[in-house]
Parts: sequence; structure tokens; C-alpha cells
Amino acid sequence: MKLRVLGAVCAALALTLVGCSEKANTSDGGGAEDKGGVKTGEGVTDSVISLGALTDMTGVYASLGKSVTQAQQLWVKQTNAAGGICDRKIALTVRDHGYDPQKAIAGYTELEPKVLGFVQFIGSPFVAAVEQRIDGQDKGLVLPQAWSANLLGSKYIRVIGATYDVETINAIDYLLAGKRIAKGDSIGHVYFEGDYGENALAGSEYAAKEAGLTVVQQKIKPTDNDMTAQVAALKQAGVKAVVVSAGPRQAASLVGVAAATGFKVPVVGNNSAFAPQLLKTQAGPALLKDYYVAASTLPIGDPGAGPAKLSKEYGAEYPKDGLDNGVIAGYTAATLYGEAIEKACAAKDLTRAGIDKALLTVTDFGSDFGMSHDFSDPAAPSTRESVIMKPDAKTPGGLKVVRPAKAAAAAKSYPLK
Repeated sequence: MKLRVLGAVCAALALTLVGCSEKANTSDGGGAEDKGGVKTGEGVTDSVISLGALTDMTGVYASLGKSVTQAQQLWVKQTNAAGGICDRKIALTVRDHGYDPQKAIAGYTELEPKVLGFVQFIGSPFVAAVEQRIDGQDKGLVLPQAWSANLLGSKYIRVIGATYDVETINAIDYLLAGKRIAKGDSIGHVYFEGDYGENALAGSEYAAKEAGLTVVQQKIKPTDNDMTAQVAALKQAGVKAVVVSAGPRQAASLVGVAAATGFKVPVVGNNSAFAPQLLKTQAGPALLKDYYVAASTLPIGDPGAGPAKLSKEYGAEYPKDGLDNGVIAGYTAATLYGEAIEKACAAKDLTRAGIDKALLTVTDFGSDFGMSHDFSDPAAPSTRESVIMKPDAKTPGGLKVVRPAKAAAAAKSYPLK
């Protein structure tokens, strides 16, 4: 599937995306040495370390992309103010792909030769489309804002947090533990076609099998914004709860339509199925009642030390912009990349191979934001735990924790593919 996706995109962009073909590359660990005896390669000079960000500021994940990107720009500013890393300043080049596959791959092709790696890449399908290039020839570390289990196994594409399937299992476990659903019930699952939704569906099907539930599927496209038909189908099927693995707009429509039609069931979403701006829409009251979100970090409005500090610093830098969980997601990804660069510097190897090797030594990261992450095994997610949150209009960022970080028994036993 990934080869077909890549082949199709490369064919469509043959005149402009010459990078889709094989190329000579020095990313095999070679590189020059600077005056301090540190090996360097793509994206690194004696004075600058260049990173790339492929984001969505104008498409289905526009609100998330803006927050992730601004948080990473804040990290760059703070890092450079403190003297940089390895006697070098950090430079971040951002490209907005608008959740368009052609723009996403064109942006990757443009930036890849110029940067050490990517501190952000939104969109599981787009990351998957260039995975063969990354693994086979480019070998630059990519930290995607995507959590598909299909990305596991790569030494260079490293998922931060539980993958969608594991996250979905934890979300369903929350409903089971609260006795909102029980053995013999049917649950609905509304999901995007492609890597994101189908990986989340694998999680719901496993959780259902373990708990004696039945899953009623509703596949949608990212361009589908009205969930009236899906709600009607799920209501007719008599489901007792709904999982939504889509974007904020689809989640808001689903919850809003359900409330308007008297379909009163709990709805749980994956980490990217919420934006605080939704609370000011017509769907806001319904979201506040019985909607929940699973994620691998505390929400930005949590009173814990990590979120509280970041919230204050982000608010000072961007006083006109609101807070959401994209702020933590972006900042932690940038911080993780920085930690890998620092470890690589200590080993005197700032090549792509040096960064990749350094990340494998990071085994206790991010505890200030709710849970610890271990990056020593590329074949495993950095955690199997998820925090469960509920919309709250009085909390900055619009979410409050209703269950701390936990890995359900089914999440622990779930076989990663």
C-alpha cells in the first residue's frame, strides 16, 4: 500500500518532485569534522543546525498545526537565547502543506537536503508516502505529529506517544471502567480513511474482541464535515457509545448532531479530534456534556508544573492566540529533538546517523507532562499509556483530566504489528 501511494504521488509530481527517485546521499554516517572535532553532515554548519517542519495551517488540522509550529518556534527562540546547542544556533524552516499530499511531499523534497531532520510532520498518510525514502536513503530523524502504528519499526521516523490503536484501546477501557458500556453492547467507530483512522479501528476491534463488544464502522473522508448520515446509521444500529478518529470539525459535527437528534451516548476521540475553539460553536454545549479525548500528554491547562510553565511562556510569546494541546505536542517534540542533538554533540557526531543513535539512548523523557517516554526500541511506541480528558470551558486549552495516565490491560497485551 505504501509503495502504491508513493508511486502514485511521485508519478503525479514527476516534473517537480525529482527527489522521489533514488539519489546519492551522504546520510550513511559519513561527514566532515568541524574545528571542534565534531562530525557534521546535512543541515549542520559551524554555526547553525537547520531543522524542518511540515505542518498544516490551512487544512483540516489548521488549529493544531498553528499551535504545534508556534510552540516549536518558541523552543527555538528560547534555545538560541540560552546559547544554542553544541555552540550552534537552531534554525527552523516551516512549510504549510494544508493537508494536501502533493504539497506535503513537495515540501519534504524541497527541505530534506537542507536540514538535519524534521521536528514536525503532520499527517500519517504523507509520512508513510515518504517512509521508503527516509529509511532507504535520507535517514534523517523525523518526529511526526502522527501516531499510526504503521510508522513503527523505522529507526528514523519515531512516534512520540501511544499509537492510535493503543490510544483507542485506552479510550474504550475508560468507558468500560466507568460502566458506560458492557459486554454484549455495540459501539460505533467513525474514522478517517487511511493510516490514521484504520489504525485506530484496529485498536477498537481488538478492544471489542477482548471485552465482548461489537464495532459498527463508519468510514469518512477528511473532506466530510457533516456527520448527519453517520449519526443516523449509528443510532439505528443501537450503539451505546461512539469512537471518533477524525479531525476536530468531524468530532464537533458528530457530537452536535447526536445531541440535536436525541442520541445520548458517550463519544471518545483520539488526540487530534478536539480543538478548544469548538467550545464556542453550536456544538460546544454538547461537547461539554459527554465527550472525551485520549492523549499521551497532560492538557495545556493542567496545573502540573510542566503544562503550567509552558502555558505561561507560550501566552507571553503569543498573547493573542489561545491554548490547546498542540502547544504541548509541538514543544515536547522540539525538546526531544534538542535532547538528541545534545547527546549527539557529546558523542562528537552531529550527522544524521549520530542523531538517530543518540535518540536510542533517551529512555525517560517528558515526565513533566504526564508520563515517561522510552525511545530505545524503534519497533515500539514510546508509551502505551493515555491520559483521558474531558472538555471544560473554564480551563485554559479547554480540557481537564478525568483519568491520569494509564495503560489498559488490553493495551498492554495488544500485539504490535
